[in-house]
Amino acid sequence: MSNYQKSTKNTVALAMVFSLFFLWAISNNLLSPVVNKMMSLFNIDQASAEFVETSYWFAYFLFPIPIAMFMKRFSYKAGIVLGLLISAAGGLLFLPVTSLHSFPLYLCAFFIVAIGMCFLETAANPYVTELGDPATAPRRLNLAQAFNGLGAFIAAMFLSKLILIDDAATNTLPDAEIHNFKLTYAIFGIVLILIAVIMSFTKLPRIQVEDEDTANGGKLISFSVLKRRHLRNGVIAQFFYNGGQTAVNSLFIVYCVKYAGLNHDQATTLFGFYMLAFLLGRWIGAWLMGKFQPKNMLVVYGLANVLLCLVICFSSGMTAIYAMMGISFFMSIMYPTQFSLALTDLKGETKSGSAFLVMAIVGNSILPLLTAKFQVSLTSNHELAYIIPLICFAVCAWYGWKGHVVKD
Repeated sequence: MSNYQKSTKNTVALAMVFSLFFLWAISNNLLSPVVNKMMSLFNIDQASAEFVETSYWFAYFLFPIPIAMFMKRFSYKAGIVLGLLISAAGGLLFLPVTSLHSFPLYLCAFFIVAIGMCFLETAANPYVTELGDPATAPRRLNLAQAFNGLGAFIAAMFLSKLILIDDAATNTLPDAEIHNFKLTYAIFGIVLILIAVIMSFTKLPRIQVEDEDTANGGKLISFSVLKRRHLRNGVIAQFFYNGGQTAVNSLFIVYCVKYAGLNHDQATTLFGFYMLAFLLGRWIGAWLMGKFQPKNMLVVYGLANVLLCLVICFSSGMTAIYAMMGISFFMSIMYPTQFSLALTDLKGETKSGSAFLVMAIVGNSILPLLTAKFQVSLTSNHELAYIIPLICFAVCAWYGWKGHVVKD
């Protein structure tokens, strides 16, 4: 095969995989309005409604290892197609679930959607890193994650309005409210099926790692990969990054309303700009990686967020809110950069390494809760709760400085 043909195939494959990053961002970032939806549909408090997030993210802890085993036995493409179909099934389940009006059944549907999205994340991240020159892997993954940022922005600013109807209309139009909700997820499921069909007929190039898997056989999952110091450190860094990101994200509107004295309309508008900062950060970061080493950018971005967390700790009001927007911008490159650095030189153990990195997303269910409890307990100095995200971003900076170095 000529270099031109190989380059063309890689470009097509990257375009298809980039669409996956967009899709799971939409799924993940619809969770916040869904929590509000569950509160109104079932007349439950926020703590109970948060089981939506728990059921979703718990799938990311349970399934990466079985998914990695599946992909090692078959291929990245098989994992992607199966993941799309599983999530589509979860989306279509909302049609009967809304009629049955059962909160546990809703949780099951979200759990199934998350299983499929976990397939996509476990497959797509390492596939992008392997599909091309290893030296430019962090830049490719950041470019792919830029589409993830676009999906997050669209979900937050536009699609959430299809799920949530104005509170004033909620009591008078419950049927329309439920109809919009189930239709949003059903259409999402149909789109996933169409992409799965297209993906199944698209010839994605097998990469060297997959050929090594086929030739050498071996274990379906390798726990010994955790002996690799840079991967082990990467799992730790991803745990803290995920927790720090979700802590700042989830508390943004709470801070705007409860502590800065803004109304809900002002707070949600600012949250839109917050997500826009994240999107711009990913696009600009992907461009900057053509000029600077990703590991150095990770150090600079991590330290920038440490300083911004300090600003929040010792300020208040709009100053703190603007600092949070800055954090959103500088968070943008951290996840994909750490992911690609952690997968360096894993070769035949890449899928196993990816599984453990995806499992680190469990930080989403631990550190944000700790930050929130800390904030509530600090009645007069609630901004000091941001010391927890500060520690998280310090860990990310350390990983770019020392933790990523391949020593074994």
